[in-house]
Amino acid sequence: MILGVLVVCLLVVILDNTILNVALKTIQADLGATQSQMEWAINSYTLVFAGLMFSAGVLGDRYGRRLFLLVGMVVFGLASVASAFASTPGQLIGTRALMGIGAALVQPQTLSVITNVFDPSERGRAIGIWASFSGIGIAIGPVTGGLLLEHFWWGSVFLVNVPFVLVGVVAIALVVPESKDPSPGRIDPFGVLLSIAGLSLLVYGIIHGGETTEWGSPAVLGPILGGIALVALFVFVEVRSSHPSLDVTLFRNPAFSAGAVSIGLVFFAMQGATFFLAYFWQAVRNYSPLEAGLLVVPVAVGIALAAPRSAKMAQRFGTRVVVAFGMTLVGTALGAYTFVGRDTPIWVIEIIVFALGFGMGNAMAPATEAVMSAVPRARAGAGSAVNNTVRMVGGALGVAIMGSLLSASYRSHLGDAVDVLPAAARDDAGESIGGALEAAGRLVATAPSSARDALALVEAAKDAFVDAMHLTAVGSAVVAWLGAIVAVLFLPRRQRASSVDAAGTGPSEPDDAAEEPSGEPSGDGAKV
Repeated sequence: MILGVLVVCLLVVILDNTILNVALKTIQADLGATQSQMEWAINSYTLVFAGLMFSAGVLGDRYGRRLFLLVGMVVFGLASVASAFASTPGQLIGTRALMGIGAALVQPQTLSVITNVFDPSERGRAIGIWASFSGIGIAIGPVTGGLLLEHFWWGSVFLVNVPFVLVGVVAIALVVPESKDPSPGRIDPFGVLLSIAGLSLLVYGIIHGGETTEWGSPAVLGPILGGIALVALFVFVEVRSSHPSLDVTLFRNPAFSAGAVSIGLVFFAMQGATFFLAYFWQAVRNYSPLEAGLLVVPVAVGIALAAPRSAKMAQRFGTRVVVAFGMTLVGTALGAYTFVGRDTPIWVIEIIVFALGFGMGNAMAPATEAVMSAVPRARAGAGSAVNNTVRMVGGALGVAIMGSLLSASYRSHLGDAVDVLPAAARDDAGESIGGALEAAGRLVATAPSSARDALALVEAAKDAFVDAMHLTAVGSAVVAWLGAIVAVLFLPRRQRASSVDAAGTGPSEPDDAAEEPSGEPSGDGAKV
């Protein structure tokens, strides 16, 4: 029952970002927003979410994980209502930032409560179910958004959160037990502030770089380098603090470090692929938002099948083997997109989409368990925060870097096809396939005799996008295969079940003993 409540809380905050993507065009038209304002309606949520997540996990350990779950859900619900009735782009950006605060309070607590509720013999499977729903949320968001937009106004994509928030708040109060660090020590305000400032600057720089594709400009390099410097200062301070927010010596544990890196890389690869796939379905294949969302469902099916079973696979074959297999499959599926063209049968693409999800399911859950097993239960919030922050930063990097690669390659392949347009319209058409299709539509509307030129531009834009998608798919595949190499080199062959006692006085230890019986779980199965 507790796991079910936590999954509801997780789905609410994950669904929100993906459900919004299909409504952007409608919201933009209704509010009279610019493209930049709509981008920040998404990015304000991501930026606040990423910047506060680590601090929220640490503070949850100190003051109570259930308390932070409740507060976060209430904030998220109220901000959702405010977003639904926003009347200006500025209001929407502000209310989305408030939703990011609520999400940051909620997400790290879901994983840290799991770590404290389930004993080591069950925790791997529980984390597998948690991971499967985190992936399912990403996939079903566009479907839900498409259904709502077909029957209601755009505010419904925010109001749909409210009943889930109400159910979640009541269920948290009735079912979820309170847990916290029994010996939290003094708070580390300087470390908390450094983590917020460093992560916020870093994510802002990544987002801005993805928007402008000007990675060498001071406006992009400044925030990125500043964020890295503040994160480095945070590590320096934490190493020397008598009461650190994060025990940075955990990164000496190969299971913790390699697990975190694997999670970051799989989300980098997946988010980069999701970015081009959404445009492929709607702009190249001419599917509606709802149809495009339904075509991504096999990702959710693959994750749902693989993630809950990955714990048993890790017990039998070892964490290293399962994560490496998952990352290799993710890379192979992404690489297969290089053979996808404008007329490739849908069933072929759906097999690739399913394989991508199945690989993710095998990679995410055991890597997450590797991270959480290395953290004392009393500090599970900090471990969960690291896990979720790495996911968020990896995903942001994937969208930004792979999006920049997609745009640059698209412009290169499109070439002088935009010359049929008036000079003032060429820049937008050369930036994205969406801009090209809109420009072609305007050309036909203003000069019907130019219909043949407009059609030629549309065909050239679609061909250029497919060529750019192939290059981006290769880049995403290489990142996923790099994750497989990290898993092989640094993850343990066996993940011993945690022997941490009820007070959470010590982390679990990875065990590289390859000679353990392959069908038996490792460790002593100690209870909470």
